[in-house]
Amino acid sequence: MDRQALCEEREIRATKPLLFLLAAACAATVANLYYIQPLLSQVAESFGIPDAKAGMAVTATQTGYALGLFLFVPLGDRIEERGLLVKMTLISGLFLLAVGFSPSLPFLLVCSCALGAATIVPQLIVPMTAHISAPEDRGGNIGTVMSGLLIGILLSRTFSGFLGAAFGWRTVFYLMAAVMLAFALLLRFLLPPCPARTHEPYGRLLASLPTLVKTLPVLRQASINGAMMFGAFSAFWTSLIFLLRTPAFGMGSREAGLFGLAGVGGALIAPLVGRIADRRSARFTVGIGVLLSSCSYLIFLFAGNTLAGLIAGVILLDLGNQSGQVSNQARIQALSDEMRSRINTVFMVSYFIGGAAGSSLSSLLWGLMGWNGVCLAGGGMLAIALFFHFVFYRRHKCLSPTADT
Repeated sequence: MDRQALCEEREIRATKPLLFLLAAACAATVANLYYIQPLLSQVAESFGIPDAKAGMAVTATQTGYALGLFLFVPLGDRIEERGLLVKMTLISGLFLLAVGFSPSLPFLLVCSCALGAATIVPQLIVPMTAHISAPEDRGGNIGTVMSGLLIGILLSRTFSGFLGAAFGWRTVFYLMAAVMLAFALLLRFLLPPCPARTHEPYGRLLASLPTLVKTLPVLRQASINGAMMFGAFSAFWTSLIFLLRTPAFGMGSREAGLFGLAGVGGALIAPLVGRIADRRSARFTVGIGVLLSSCSYLIFLFAGNTLAGLIAGVILLDLGNQSGQVSNQARIQALSDEMRSRINTVFMVSYFIGGAAGSSLSSLLWGLMGWNGVCLAGGGMLAIALFFHFVFYRRHKCLSPTADT
């Protein structure tokens, strides 16, 4: 198939109904990673442990996700993707049930890690979206799918907060296991077959990952930036429930979940961010995202003891994180047609290692320093992102000729 025929096939396949299905699947599956966050205090009470120790469940889930990204997402380049999506969605449902039935913290941590490893569907969908999109529409289409992803992240906390407050934290996981079964059926019968892009052996796919890091400077930039930005994002959301449970606020999991609604605006601008990245520069919109996220942490530090300050900070944090995520995806998905899943593996493993580090640091520093410790964890990670984006990589212009983003 020549290049023109490939572009024509992409334009036909990247229809609005298909993009809506992919965005909905991203929202439903990525939510599995975040249901636990507003429920941490309930989990702590259930097992008779401190809140900070319950926060290990978030770290376990994100660590498992990073492992799943490394081990399973590269298969998207060599296995028919519809079948892989259906299987991973079903496996996620099984581990949601296992988390709900957890009799102890160690069992919960193991199941949370396994759930994270199975919840890779969104990171198979993003390269698929890039592959079926015409180059001039790629950023906008990725933005559409990513809007579903962020809505899933944000509303998962609202949903689990309300449902957990009414029926207990275990009910959340029982119900969402059934939702995974429903989406597995939808993907099987509504998603067209997606042929493999390569036939390289699995071992060779994994062995090629270090080479990608070495030879693609834009991928290195995006990976560092994504890790630090998502680390700051996770630091806030992991520890928010601890702050709201203090006497200063006197709130619980229901109110923690409601904060997710404040960030939905960030999800709604994702297609716009993608179009700006298509027309101007994805690196430009990454820089905007870093600055917005940094401003949010200044608000958390100086006004985080007020409800208005928290809401304002959440809006900026989610706008910044979404701008950075969509723009970084637009940058890396333009690097290669044949290696999109592997490129996404490198980026997302870095991204969620940063998230796990942010969650772990914020839980630790909350126990030592309270809210100031959380601000130190998230603000420190954003300071690193600012340095690399505006100082280090501006001074070291080592981009390839095709990567002018």
